[in-house]
Amino acid sequence: MLNHSEQLDRAFGALADATRRAIVERLAQGPATVSEIAGPLSISLPAISHHLRALEHGGLIRSEKVGRVRTCRIEPAALRTVEAWMSARRAHWEHRLDRLETFLRSAKTRKPPTQR
Repeated sequence: MLNHSEQLDRAFGALADATRRAIVERLAQGPATVSEIAGPLSISLPAISHHLRALEHGGLIRSEKVGRVRTCRIEPAALRTVEAWMSARRAHWEHRLDRLETFLRSAKTRKPPTQR
């Protein structure tokens, strides 16, 4: 079983590619066959298969083969893990930026020290 850090590494590694992000966006609309995924992307089926394997390795999608047709779907738990990590980072930085804004506003309203 992967630990939390390894899961995030794999997920972000898979999402680092624009084609894979496009595939995830397509699958967010619902399950799709490999051919349905490949159609609008204008890349070869072997290239699509490579990207799908990377997304499966990242835990972001799963696929099942029935006969000759492979159907892919989003794996919501993995996306929730990524979103939770991102939300925690966002909350941290929003807090820091709020503190910086408060400091800058107070510094702006303070009078400069008098020179002697």
